[in-house]
Amino acid sequence: MPDKGKPIIILCHGFTTGKDGNTYTRLENILNENGISSFRFDFFGHGESEGKFEEVTTSEAVDDILNAIRFLKDSGYRKMGLVGSSFGGLASIIAASNTADLYVLALKSPVSDYSDMSIAQQDKQQRDSWKEKGFIYFTNGNERERRLNYSFCEDAEKIKGYESARKIKLPALIVHGDKDETVPVEQSKKTASLIENCRLEIIEGADHGYSNPKHFEKMLDLISQFIINNS
Repeated sequence: MPDKGKPIIILCHGFTTGKDGNTYTRLENILNENGISSFRFDFFGHGESEGKFEEVTTSEAVDDILNAIRFLKDSGYRKMGLVGSSFGGLASIIAASNTADLYVLALKSPVSDYSDMSIAQQDKQQRDSWKEKGFIYFTNGNERERRLNYSFCEDAEKIKGYESARKIKLPALIVHGDKDETVPVEQSKKTASLIENCRLEIIEGADHGYSNPKHFEKMLDLISQFIINNS
């Protein structure tokens, strides 16, 4: 049985991935070895969770995180932290700004604003077609093609990551690669400047997936040591 008097870290995956990704299983092992529990789950429409992927929105992911926090709190945990990656990073920023139940926040290459990313930078004809059809077929890296409803875009336009960042007061860390081809590192530079107590670590040469093993291990070490040192 877990010791509910010890810290527990909620691990939030990225878009089209899941709770069993290498980042989250590795973090779980490292944290557990240091007396820190972890809680992994799949967002709505991902992995083992209910719902259709095409109906995914950032707001739904925020609700998933807040529900996870409530569940752990109701289960007796009192010291909870949050790790969010990419899409899950943006949801974590929003969630962290809307709860007083967290003691630490770590973000891996988080989205802060969808408006300057490729999924939102469709030309007018593409956007009009997406809106008219109600969906597009979306491919993320080597992932299979998936249908994504226009509601994702509508929801993204309402999400204010930078405004939420200003409300976060707890110790925070952002790790981002300067060769990230998916989420511009400039987003994390701005977000880090808005969070009151935030450290930004830029890994030179790292892409969004930290495909170089050295970059991946560096990212894991930065996040895990930050959590351990603040626990």
